[in-house]
Amino acid sequence: MRRIPLRAAKILSLFFLSLLSSVDVTQAADLQKTTLFSARDGKYHHYRIPGIIASKQGTLLAYCEARITSGDWANIDILMRRSTDGGKTWLPVQMIHDAKEETVNNVVAFSDEQTGQVHLLYCENYGRCFYTSSNDDGKTFGPRVEITSVFEQFRKEYDWNVIATGPGHGIQLQNGRLLVPVWLSTGGKKHRPSCVATIFSDDHGKTWQRGDIIVKQGDEVAGETIVNPSETVAVQLFNNKVLVNIRTESKPHRRLIAVSKNGATGWTDKHFDDQLKEPVCMASILRVPASNSQPKNAIVFANPDNLEGSSKRRGPNRDRKNLTLQVSFDDCQTWISKQVLEPGISGYSDLASLPDGSIFCFYEDGGLKNNGYDTTALTVARFPLKWIIQD
Repeated sequence: MRRIPLRAAKILSLFFLSLLSSVDVTQAADLQKTTLFSARDGKYHHYRIPGIIASKQGTLLAYCEARITSGDWANIDILMRRSTDGGKTWLPVQMIHDAKEETVNNVVAFSDEQTGQVHLLYCENYGRCFYTSSNDDGKTFGPRVEITSVFEQFRKEYDWNVIATGPGHGIQLQNGRLLVPVWLSTGGKKHRPSCVATIFSDDHGKTWQRGDIIVKQGDEVAGETIVNPSETVAVQLFNNKVLVNIRTESKPHRRLIAVSKNGATGWTDKHFDDQLKEPVCMASILRVPASNSQPKNAIVFANPDNLEGSSKRRGPNRDRKNLTLQVSFDDCQTWISKQVLEPGISGYSDLASLPDGSIFCFYEDGGLKNNGYDTTALTVARFPLKWIIQD
């Protein structure tokens, strides 16, 4: 039987994916859920590592890793879907990067509120990092530029074998700085041991610089030994400091926090947040300024609020379910409200918002054969802040 070339097969598959633009929608009073990508769709084994941003013009961009086979080192493409009507409908699937036979991983995007650009970073084979940008709200992206050299600046301090950005979304500070959390590992394909840091650009993505290493394997925080810090999310607080919220495998089973005045250097106030459980899973965090629909500045946090797997031999805290949203009105000092978005199997997530007060959570939804690492679908939920804080 004649075989279809890989590139032709990908193009044909994307055509059929585009036919699925009338996606599954579940609605409640203040909550709408829309499935954007479904596993075993005829081309990809499954979709993982969701990210979502809102552009300066109000376009939503939802992107992910499309894995032809399973695993972090699979043949992985980058796909995206866009919405220009506030998440009510979604445009057909578009290919952002055709990986051919490579592992393309850990996509990070963010909107530049000063230039209107969409910036996007990703890694290749966990050893190289690339940057690209869009001037048309994500319809097209320019030629990629390799920026691995910024990671080489860590070599003398941390002789890494593996690098990764994000995942999720990057942030732009009030002064225009573009900021991306990163993690590095001296291990191999198991990604351990590790450390976390940030990279940043003060010229809208033209050049990139490294920040300080925030924390690494073996460091002591509050009398506890840090174990394998990795996927980190950042938020600029309303006092203008930058807070990072770090995934670790440390014994407290809580999210690790650090704070900096500029997002790059001088990390202080390192502590475990007693209110935020750590199921060893990527989380998401978002600054939501006050608007007509909600009068208070807020920070929203999402992760699987669950520790049932913390004592299992297969690894600490690996039971990914009960994806929960939490809200803080005091710059992450306290979390006053919880709302479960998905009680079943659920994993990685990312958050975005629009000026009208709509909040979006794009997340890994379900697991085939009850396996949280074999994601059933990537779903985007739309809701107002009041949905999280309802009694």
